[in-house]
Amino acid sequence: MARLRVRSKRWLSTLRGRCRRPRSCVRAIRSNHAASETRSPSVPDDATLPFTTAEYADRLNRTRAAMEAAGIEALLVTDPSNMAWLTGYDGWSFYVHQGVVVTPAEPPFWWGRRMDLAGARRTTYLAEPQLLGYPDDYVQARDRHPVEHLADWLRGRGWGAKRLGLELDNYYFSAAAYLNLVAELPDARMVDATGLVNRQRTVKSAQELVYMRRAARIVEAMHDVIRERVAPGVRKSDLVADIYHQAISGADGHGGDYPAIVPMLPTGKDAAAPHLTWDDTPLAAGAGTFFEIAGCHRRYHVPLCRTVHLGPPPRAMRDAEAALLEGLEAGIEAARAGNRAADVANALGDVLARAGLGRAARAGYPVGLSYPPDWGERTISLRPSDDSVLEPGMTFHFMPGLWMDDWGIEITETILIEEHGPASCLAQVPRPIVVKP
Repeated sequence: MARLRVRSKRWLSTLRGRCRRPRSCVRAIRSNHAASETRSPSVPDDATLPFTTAEYADRLNRTRAAMEAAGIEALLVTDPSNMAWLTGYDGWSFYVHQGVVVTPAEPPFWWGRRMDLAGARRTTYLAEPQLLGYPDDYVQARDRHPVEHLADWLRGRGWGAKRLGLELDNYYFSAAAYLNLVAELPDARMVDATGLVNRQRTVKSAQELVYMRRAARIVEAMHDVIRERVAPGVRKSDLVADIYHQAISGADGHGGDYPAIVPMLPTGKDAAAPHLTWDDTPLAAGAGTFFEIAGCHRRYHVPLCRTVHLGPPPRAMRDAEAALLEGLEAGIEAARAGNRAADVANALGDVLARAGLGRAARAGYPVGLSYPPDWGERTISLRPSDDSVLEPGMTFHFMPGLWMDDWGIEITETILIEEHGPASCLAQVPRPIVVKP
């Protein structure tokens, strides 16, 4: 069993009272950030960045303003989507401990496995002094933990007794990492910074929307492949291979990335479960299948779900389809700047209720830049209890699926909140159930 470097009394004394929820984050840039606002990040000569250095500087300033509002003096960012958003870092290294450290004045620091330093040099704007690599004997070791390396460095910088923000509710920051960090930095005050950076990402920039529109063209092409190839007797694994080929080949001259979620396509009774993937069984006549897929370009996702039925759909499915189509339109009409996330969910729910249909799940979530295992941004939810105000430039997967006892149907859209009027749909794919003999 791996040894945690946590002494019981020391751990208990440091743990009590050290975790605090942040106060609400603000986008306003505070006056004492003026010095950092005037400096743009520098770019190594051979680094390739998906955004301008000015855009990265703006993101950093907004994050620092949110840190100040939360009383955070140093922030450890471990969500790879947030790392990429702040620095450009893009690598399949999130299976080991890594992060970006943000402070009030200095450029961010990338910290991770030493062998991944080359990836940081190639994909970020950070100069060599900002890149920190730990030796490989920390990787999956039983007698040490990588955050010990980070803690030593933080102490050396004079940050060992600061208010340190951590993304505690995060796929990529483990309980062992937290406990070891608390033990190694007993004088630090740990602050829960979950969602702090994520919330700065909700409104997309013009360039982010360029990438999302390219992803939309890709998901349109993926659905073209589905409509062309789906038929009784086709193995699901072969169909998914064709979907993946199109997803990576891309569309309109722009290649695709690997999506944060694999294709999900449960069939028949399996479609009562929303998160099943595929096997090598053939598609059967008389069964329905929904396809939950996303186009992805430069890590930006546009999910889109449609349903196929091999043969005439049953009456209950047709009735559900009619309600979903009406509910989609009602929700999109309500998805306006100044309205609440709850207004979208309620507009959908009212239509479904009139049709005698109910659903306990939320109706959507923000999407954009992401890494496995999820393409959502993990902030706002389209549900009746969420009073978050919609702003122009926000993008959501509006996802009103229905999962019944022995069948399911999904018809969804990725929507963009506009400056005026209702939301627009990023992809254009016919919504009705695709019926094939």
